[in-house]
Amino acid sequence: MMKHFSLLTLMVIVLGIASVSYQQEERKPNIIIFFADDLGYADLGSFGNPYIRTPNLDRMAAEGQRWTDFYVAAPVCSPSRGALMTGQVPVRSGLYGQRIHVMFPNDTYGIPDTAFTMAEAVKSVGYSTGIFGKWHLGDAPNAFPTRHGFDYWFGIPYSNDMNSLGSLDMTEVYRLRAAGRGAEVAASFSNLYEYFKDPKVELWSSPLWRSQANATGFEDAVIEQPINQHTLTNRITEEAVRFIENNRDTPFLAYIPHPMPHLPLFTSEEFTGRSLRGPYGDVVEELDWSVGQVRETLERLGIDDNTLVIFTSDNGPWQEASIELAGSAGPLNGHKGSTWEGGVREPTLFWWPGRIAPAVVSNIGSTMDVYATVLALSGVVSPNVVDGYDLSPTLFEGRPSGRNEMPYYQRGYLKAYRKGPYKIHFYDARADVLLGKPKLFDLRRDISELVDIADANPDVVAEMTAAAEQFRLSVPVAKPIFDMRLRDAGL
Repeated sequence: MMKHFSLLTLMVIVLGIASVSYQQEERKPNIIIFFADDLGYADLGSFGNPYIRTPNLDRMAAEGQRWTDFYVAAPVCSPSRGALMTGQVPVRSGLYGQRIHVMFPNDTYGIPDTAFTMAEAVKSVGYSTGIFGKWHLGDAPNAFPTRHGFDYWFGIPYSNDMNSLGSLDMTEVYRLRAAGRGAEVAASFSNLYEYFKDPKVELWSSPLWRSQANATGFEDAVIEQPINQHTLTNRITEEAVRFIENNRDTPFLAYIPHPMPHLPLFTSEEFTGRSLRGPYGDVVEELDWSVGQVRETLERLGIDDNTLVIFTSDNGPWQEASIELAGSAGPLNGHKGSTWEGGVREPTLFWWPGRIAPAVVSNIGSTMDVYATVLALSGVVSPNVVDGYDLSPTLFEGRPSGRNEMPYYQRGYLKAYRKGPYKIHFYDARADVLLGKPKLFDLRRDISELVDIADANPDVVAEMTAAAEQFRLSVPVAKPIFDMRLRDAGL
């Protein structure tokens, strides 16, 4: 029998439906992404370091998921960060260079306007967005993060070692090399490495920016130059905490790409001389403190149960600059700048109380998957092709990751490829030189990539080669944005 409702009853029902809809909208999860710089695979307690104390990150690992086979899309800063922000391999987005491997000061180009960034994606569905730390996708105002979806930015435009005393502009570096004056270039880099041994604030003149989008445009201001890098981790943390407090009642994305532990190493007085691992350990322990401050803020505000926190790094340790001052890749071969595992496999944690059950996950994952996952959780469909997978089934249900393959790009070359447990190298892991024959490794039995099993497994080599070629041909190659400054200079 049909029920008859009074006007009052109908109003209550309608308002109730609206209230439920509003509450559901309110329950869009907050997203916090910590992105360390040059952190090694074995630099956290939960990943086996015996000398660096990381209790806050270790708690994340114990209460959430610790991913053992998690990758960045490139073994150096800018293309790795570009892949996180766009969900695309660097050659698809153009955020790479064949001659210049990262972006440098005074670049006239940066992340393209055609890129649909993670920040733009979540902002389109009502998120507040903030970045606290290193951007490194262009230092011209049109490339600032506030022009690409972030409401607020407090941080540095590029690596903390750039703009060092006596350093050469990158265009000038190539001009000198072309003129046969490579010794002058070598001397400049040699001076930089000497500065790392006894770092002083005045040796670097990088700017610290505060940029904010508003109703009429943007407010950009350099608030310090040179930066007092001793206080940088602390101030970034304070700004991130303030942003979270101010946006507690709306969904937010807080991207916290700490400039450390990239060389030069600086810590606040409280953390100086504290770690058994020396200055490098001091820096990592202060980063762990930063994570703890953010987690405590979430718990104090009562929003930790609606917040996904992710911790990872942009590439492996910079051992080429200094073994003593750089991090450790542990059992992994290679380091920053190489497509060995030590250059691209990162210590990665996912934490969300009440939603993510404690687990160690050895599925393959990537920062490109972080992009896809964030968009899925916030209800956004990217208008661009995405090279990542939504990790939600693994995070929340314990199901296998959608990713079973991983491309290893460097300088625009597909140098290696992983499928399941196997990884095949087509190029020298450090140079742009094709190998006479590919090298094959079983990573689950040989995590250090020591024993080439290609000769004993021709069928696997054929299968891996075909898979890599299929992927390579499926990706259109954009022009390398990082090299465009050389093109404009006639170099």
